[in-house]
Amino acid sequence: MRTEAFITPENIDGKLPGWLAGIAAYTNPRPHLVLDPSRCVLLVMDMLKYFAHPEGRVYIPSTRAIVPRIDRLLRRWRQTGGTVVFTRHCHRGPEDLGMLGRFFSDYIHCGERDSEIIEELTPLPSERVFRKNTYDAFHGTGLDEYLSVNGVDQVLVTGVLTQMCCETTARSAFVRGYEVYIPADALTTSTEELHVGSLRGLATGFAVITSTEVICRE
Repeated sequence: MRTEAFITPENIDGKLPGWLAGIAAYTNPRPHLVLDPSRCVLLVMDMLKYFAHPEGRVYIPSTRAIVPRIDRLLRRWRQTGGTVVFTRHCHRGPEDLGMLGRFFSDYIHCGERDSEIIEELTPLPSERVFRKNTYDAFHGTGLDEYLSVNGVDQVLVTGVLTQMCCETTARSAFVRGYEVYIPADALTTSTEELHVGSLRGLATGFAVITSTEVICRE
């Protein structure tokens, strides 16, 4: 699957206000929900070479636009001592594909180059990387327990793909009692329609949709 970039580093600032205005029409303001980096994990979902490197098998060109945004959030969280977690989606073989094996013919093999996190967003040695084999980063990974031990009750979701792993994880976090925040310009997918549609659905009852700029200036 190869797609065209619906966002680029040059046009993302122009698109973002329209997205946020459209999403706001689907939800009520929730001023009592305020992101606090000391209580919030920055969750970087599956920024792997498979999706985010030009030579990756399922390269999504729109990832070029979100890498600087995620990097900015990483620098903010690292400077303030916040909790940072990465996910790395890969499979050890056909035996752990589950339903994904019935939907897709290709999968990311653990250990192959495409399963590596891109160099621009390399985790620090102190930052946890949770391997997962389905859309939900909480399913069978120990992430929930790790966040509980670290006093985290908010989740900031970034990465790929908006309507798949990011949305599923956001909904899963919500039902587990976490406040969920999503910077609309720090995650992406294959098309603008899927991206904005997913964010609209999440805004109705699962997550506060915001931006990298708002988060970093608060």
